[in-house]
Amino acid sequence: MGKLNGKVAIVTGAGRGLGRAYARRLAGLGAKVAVADLNLKSYEEFEAEAKAMTADSTVAEIEAAGGSAIGIEVDVCDERAVNAMVERVVGEWGRVDILVANAGGGRGRPLDTKASTLDSGLLQLVTAMNLFGTVYSVNAVAPHMKRQKGGKIVTVSSVAGLAPSVDGGYAHYGAAKAAIAHYTKYLAQDLGPHGITVNCIAPGTITTGRIVAMVMPGSKDANTNRADRVALRRLGDVEDCAKVVEFLTTDLSDYVTGVVIPIDGGLVRSA
Repeated sequence: MGKLNGKVAIVTGAGRGLGRAYARRLAGLGAKVAVADLNLKSYEEFEAEAKAMTADSTVAEIEAAGGSAIGIEVDVCDERAVNAMVERVVGEWGRVDILVANAGGGRGRPLDTKASTLDSGLLQLVTAMNLFGTVYSVNAVAPHMKRQKGGKIVTVSSVAGLAPSVDGGYAHYGAAKAAIAHYTKYLAQDLGPHGITVNCIAPGTITTGRIVAMVMPGSKDANTNRADRVALRRLGDVEDCAKVVEFLTTDLSDYVTGVVIPIDGGLVRSA
């Protein structure tokens, strides 16, 4: 019997990378998983992500392993679409027990997104993808969890939301992720009386296809060994984060709420 047998989970941004790892992990624990993404085949954008796939979608991978999953394409910046996605899940499976609000990410390069010269379009897009998308997702699942008198919500910040980069780059992303971390603390106080835990993870340098292809080459440290600034002397992988999501969505964390957990191997961000 899996720890999450009988539970229903929603993972946003689960078409590739970290979200895919979270969805597969929860399905492996017995949960029925709604794989939500703007594009369920978003892995096609990056060669490394495509090579990692064992089927043509995260949903297909889960089903091939004997799990239950549905795929829903949704833009988390669209509040009505997010509400409709959650209602579809509840209509399909009758409940929702877990939300991993993973959808988000950055746009642009660190070198081109300094704090004092942010492009307004990028700022609005990245804030909507991360902060607004998280809030919309929570707003949609909260009434169902309240009725059930229980649930587990995991939001996703970043080490960029906990401490600035040395050169002030990627400020739009860092500010949005900082807002998510603080919002999580408010949310835990709001939902705690209903038996709902709310926690936040803050991944460090995790070697997803997008990060390796787009973010690392455009940063101040592009030509350095980033592992030298990590206590464990290695960069993270998606399973490092998925293990913490497992902890936060199972009974192991029943008395843990309102915390932000860095998953960074002991990264020293500022020089």
